[in-house]
Amino acid sequence: MSLLGATRTMALGTVASRGTGFLRTAVLAAVLGLKGVAVAFNVANTAPNIVYDLLLGGILTSVVVPLLVRAHADGDSEAYAQRLLTLALLVLGIASVLLVVLAPQIVDLYANSKVDDDTRRLAVLFARFFLPQVLFYGLGAILAAYLNTHGRFGPPMWAPVLNNVVVIGTLVVFALLPGPSALTSASITDTQVYVLGVGVTLGIVAQTVALLPALRATGLTLRPRFDLRGTGLGPTARLARWTFFYVVCNQLVLVVVVQLATGTGRARDYPAYTYAYVLWQLPHAVVAVSIITALLPAMSRSVVAERLDELRTQLDGGLRLTVSILVPAAIAYVVLGHPIAALVFGHGRASGADGRFVGTLLAVFACGLVAFSTYQLQLRAFYALQDTRTPALVNLAVNVTTVAVDLVLYAVLPDDLKIVGLAAGQAAAYFVGVVVCTAVLARRVPPDPRGFVLRTTVRCLLAAAIPGTLAMLLVTAVETVLGTGLLGAVTACVMAGSLLGLGYVRGAARVRVPEVAALTGSLLSRLRLG
Repeated sequence: MSLLGATRTMALGTVASRGTGFLRTAVLAAVLGLKGVAVAFNVANTAPNIVYDLLLGGILTSVVVPLLVRAHADGDSEAYAQRLLTLALLVLGIASVLLVVLAPQIVDLYANSKVDDDTRRLAVLFARFFLPQVLFYGLGAILAAYLNTHGRFGPPMWAPVLNNVVVIGTLVVFALLPGPSALTSASITDTQVYVLGVGVTLGIVAQTVALLPALRATGLTLRPRFDLRGTGLGPTARLARWTFFYVVCNQLVLVVVVQLATGTGRARDYPAYTYAYVLWQLPHAVVAVSIITALLPAMSRSVVAERLDELRTQLDGGLRLTVSILVPAAIAYVVLGHPIAALVFGHGRASGADGRFVGTLLAVFACGLVAFSTYQLQLRAFYALQDTRTPALVNLAVNVTTVAVDLVLYAVLPDDLKIVGLAAGQAAAYFVGVVVCTAVLARRVPPDPRGFVLRTTVRCLLAAAIPGTLAMLLVTAVETVLGTGLLGAVTACVMAGSLLGLGYVRGAARVRVPEVAALTGSLLSRLRLG
């Protein structure tokens, strides 16, 4: 299957999973708002992701897929996967129990001391429900990696839909429960806490269980194997050392960001930052993650076959496709950030002003979207080469930049803009990552002397410039006439979004961006067949 075909197949599942995730986030904001309870929920819900990344997530992302490809080539992928699942079950099972006990300390690590006692207490209670999720995150990630190495990209992309549906259902039940008219960390009832805590965790369990039918189709037998010595897991441990360093650095930066975000003295800042970050990740998840998932096994096979020129061709093709889609997506977020966020988040317990504030953060994040996605794609080339040291060191430069910019902007900006400075620090850091990663990768894998990736980037920016400017003017005109409420937001999104999208496609054809022509041609052919 071609890269475009594989990406399209996965993107359909990713659109469904991220689309329902997008809806889940919107419902979450409407039900919980952007203050006390939302702060407790977001701090607690971040914890299992952090711990999972520390214990296993980074290792799976960077190490396991290349090693599974090599094991598959040796005819030993099933035994390797069984041992890995056994190890993950033991490590993460024990870790889950310890984490529940240490929930207060984990919450205190991330929540600023300015958080009130009721919110802290609620965050600890939520964390005790959420932290066992690390076990299912780990098992699900290994199963997804196994499916990817066997060419089954769809099920891991569709499985999160079930998680999102379960969580949305949980939030609906939560909203229908009898409770206080003013939902706060002090007034929330025990029943509401239990419903939310159990329901959100069941969503992660359902996401993992949803992979089992696809695994049976590959012939994988799920059984424990304790013969771990001398069975090929040694390379995983060696490669994982630098990956662990990579993840630890990321989590230290996250500690700084969450501490700063929860210490601004403005209760809505951290939830708004979280919601904007989730929305910002949507194009990356649909496009770049799909491309990364398709490319990593292919690049790993090229390395096994000692064909680095083929790896470069695969990587550059992925980079060009990523840039051609994410350039207009980033510009759309800058131009339409306010109406999109107002449309999604300005409901229920979240006001229209809260929604537009999320839009401001979204527009700032968007400046780093293309850089973030291309940087992540470049890192996978190192992982295919089974080099985890270089990505860890490059990532250290990104982390230092993030903290430095965040601290400077936090110190100089007024209180109402400090959280905007944190978003700017994230965006700026990814440009450093792209520059450093490009320079270092060129020493390992000879670059294309024709510079097609840079050329595509410039052409995409040219194609989006005029429609982006016109769309911005149209948004201003619509909001002036119809206001910034629901009607104005919907009208601006439809009219300005259409202008930007159609204008970009036409502009891309004029400046000759073949990736856009291939995507639109493929879409039109599918519509005709449909």
